[in-house]
Amino acid sequence: MRSFLMKSAAVLGFICVLPAIAAAQTSTQAWPQRQIKAIVPFPAGGGTDLMGRLVAKHLSDKLGQQVFVENIGGANGSIGVQAVMRADPDGYTIGVLSDGPMIVNPALYPNNPYQTLRDFIPVAMVNRFPSLLTAHPSTGIKSVADLIRVAKEKPGTLNYSSGGIGNFSHMGLELLANQTGIKIVHVPYRGIGPATQAILTGEVQLLYNNVTTSLEHVKAGKSNALAIGESKRLPGLPEIATIAETVPGYDFSAWIGIYVPAKTPAAIVDKLSKAVSDFLEEPSVKKYFADQFITASYKKPDEFPAYIKAELTKWDDVVKKAGIKVQ
Repeated sequence: MRSFLMKSAAVLGFICVLPAIAAAQTSTQAWPQRQIKAIVPFPAGGGTDLMGRLVAKHLSDKLGQQVFVENIGGANGSIGVQAVMRADPDGYTIGVLSDGPMIVNPALYPNNPYQTLRDFIPVAMVNRFPSLLTAHPSTGIKSVADLIRVAKEKPGTLNYSSGGIGNFSHMGLELLANQTGIKIVHVPYRGIGPATQAILTGEVQLLYNNVTTSLEHVKAGKSNALAIGESKRLPGLPEIATIAETVPGYDFSAWIGIYVPAKTPAAIVDKLSKAVSDFLEEPSVKKYFADQFITASYKKPDEFPAYIKAELTKWDDVVKKAGIKVQ
């Protein structure tokens, strides 16, 4: 009798929770039912913010609810990333996050407050911002081979500017130094704008910056284009070689991904990822990317984590070998 009563109670308890389970499933299937916040972990105006606003506009149309951008800057992107991590895992807060805070910060900071693959679900990789390695004309350096030769003949005499420690403009040349064994001197500035001015005035000799910005100065004769950081030449700039043509295996450009807090339901993750994929197929988006030398680089939820894991290992190795320390 006691066994019968216990089984009956268990069955009754399960029946009682069925409505809650059904309600949760219905809520997930109906997502989104209200506006969605897209956190960008940098101030307005940069590449991540640009992509965040473009993604938000198109996702609003595709999901039928407004997606609005909230800029939360500070600590190399860490403050905004933590805001995403602490949000409710209900699909109403997403992160438009670059490789800097998600990949480089964990290598730079021994006590980084988050772990990329533990505290987030990678929804979709969106794009890459191809970068161009340039040299001041006074150096006479016109190719990656020239750069390596000069750096080996006169170790430590070539300086390069960056937008700050851990910035893509810093890590791009650290990776080159790591793969070639050359010694070049890093000069960090407060942002990529001042870093660009530094090479234009000849304060430094080298810069690794996005193609769109750098190309303007190359065309004006203020800097020499050495090579693109992508593994293949860009369709719009077939005359410019890649770094990999001289340094096999070199491949680095800043990139953007969409993330949600851990424990966000899989159905929401899949729906959001599909919307990102559709966004990248929009003709207007393809044209904008081509005009701005941006590369679409979609990776879905079942393949994006493997890419992130490889990137984490890669940059942890570069940071350790270079002995990079955050001041």
